[in-house]
Amino acid sequence: MNSISANLNIMIKASEKASKILIRDFGEIEKLQISIKGPSDFVSSADTKAEKIIISELMKNKKNYSILSEEDGSKINTDSKNVWIIDPIDGTTNFLHGVPHFAISIALKSDNEIVSGVIYDPIKDEMFYAEKNNGAFFNNQRIKVSKKKDIQSCLFGTGGKEKIETDLITRKSGSAALDMAYVAAGRYDGYFQNNLNLWDIAAGIIIVKEAGGTINEINLSENNNIKIRASSTAINEKMLEKLTNF
Repeated sequence: MNSISANLNIMIKASEKASKILIRDFGEIEKLQISIKGPSDFVSSADTKAEKIIISELMKNKKNYSILSEEDGSKINTDSKNVWIIDPIDGTTNFLHGVPHFAISIALKSDNEIVSGVIYDPIKDEMFYAEKNNGAFFNNQRIKVSKKKDIQSCLFGTGGKEKIETDLITRKSGSAALDMAYVAAGRYDGYFQNNLNLWDIAAGIIIVKEAGGTINEINLSENNNIKIRASSTAINEKMLEKLTNF
């Protein structure tokens, strides 16, 4: 593994430990205790168990850091400048329907800037990670965004229920975190979506940036209703032109 910080190492270890619960429960979906969290958004016992494991692992090493997580909400500790941002299952609906496309997402926000991030797909065993000024990596190999310049040949990830009036070629995967990881790895050329939560995209922000991508300005003090526009620099302006009404 390339040289990484102690914090990033903690994040990777936490995601790997939590993934064991998710892999086990994914194989026994019918037995999960499920409660409705929203119209098309479910929370499972696996979600809650994975989050507890992640928080426990992170807090063992950085007890004073604050936490923002999807299930547990916000907890301000003595160190309010450093915040772990956690989504134990990004793609919960996929998970609960037996679709093997979801991820654990962990980011560290320091002084209102995302400085490190991990996105781990436990089913495919794909680990995407990055930290500020140290590049982006996929399973320990350096990654870069796509170099395509012809936007008509590009593939874009998106999501949500809004109608998209554009001639861009799009896919809805059900996981914002993996969509952003795929942009960083050059699998997707761009990703756009509205009404996201910070824990959906926090890790992806630093991973895309460190892979050489471009992301719209985001107010990291806001946790909800976030708009994301991420792509390679080569096609960013063209993508934004196509999305003027979105």
